[in-house]
Amino acid sequence: MERVLIYDMRAPSFGVPARELYPVALDQVAWADELGFDVVGLGEHHSSDDGYNPSPLPLACAMAGRTKHIRFRTSVLLAPLYDPIKLAEDVAVAQLVSGGRIVLALGFGYRPQEFAMFGHRVDERWRRTCDACRILKQAWTGEPFTYQGRPCRVTPRPEPVPPVLLGGSAPAAARKAAHIADGWFVPGLDATVWEPYREECLKLGKPDPGDYPKQAPIFVWISRDPQRDWEWLLPHILHVLDSYSRWTSEAYGRPVGPYAGGMTAETIRNSPGYKVLTPEQTIALAEGLGDNSSFYLTPLFAGVAPARSWEMLRLYEREVHPYLRRSPAPTWGVDPAAAP
Repeated sequence: MERVLIYDMRAPSFGVPARELYPVALDQVAWADELGFDVVGLGEHHSSDDGYNPSPLPLACAMAGRTKHIRFRTSVLLAPLYDPIKLAEDVAVAQLVSGGRIVLALGFGYRPQEFAMFGHRVDERWRRTCDACRILKQAWTGEPFTYQGRPCRVTPRPEPVPPVLLGGSAPAAARKAAHIADGWFVPGLDATVWEPYREECLKLGKPDPGDYPKQAPIFVWISRDPQRDWEWLLPHILHVLDSYSRWTSEAYGRPVGPYAGGMTAETIRNSPGYKVLTPEQTIALAEGLGDNSSFYLTPLFAGVAPARSWEMLRLYEREVHPYLRRSPAPTWGVDPAAAP
């Protein structure tokens, strides 16, 4: 089981401001590194009202400076918004700064506003993301090459070369990942998004990536008084779901995703994706996941006050962590020999 901390650095107006959240996030990742967490997940969005982190690589570098072991996985980096040559340089430096702990998961993006901000079109996202995946691998050889008529050479080379995963939800993207990426990164979704990737890998004669990793709820909060904590957490959860509802409506003409549109306190409490659990319930959840699984904590979720965040993490440290056994973690299709 991989133990993952997630930071999107949202700071809605009713929560804690960004200037307070970022230093706390660095402290918490240092704590998690010492305790034995495996991965920090860092998302990316732009032009967000709540300041959703637009720069996962600089944040990963800052966190790497406070840690020794924990890996940093973009979840996901919006590849079509980047110049791929500059991205290759930035990732190379991040990989060297972190001592080889970067896992680069690339996404296609979907918000028209984000594409417009960077002078690109949404209908170019497939081509630009697939091109970026291929160009990164070429750039990291350190050899000269030409890209769009531009003479290029990316130095220094990243050591080791980080795995590049594709993320998404479409079967076509899953099959494409088998051809051009090192893995297929689709956390928190239905297992059906995994099967096209696995089938294509086998068709290509690649190693079997195995079953879809078992997934804990995308949001777990550990509490000695779940009823009390549900009350103050609900505005944070509703804020996040409302933003995704609006963003997907802009992109697709209607809300897309679980509980998109029509979210209420009741539907959230009954949702499989959002759980407030006692330490005992959390241990039972983790034991039920077993091997090849992911367990997530999001301690600064949508501007949660640092004091409450630390209270939850300390409860995990005292009453959950000692009882979680080490077990094989998912590789998301990456050859274990090549993983950081």
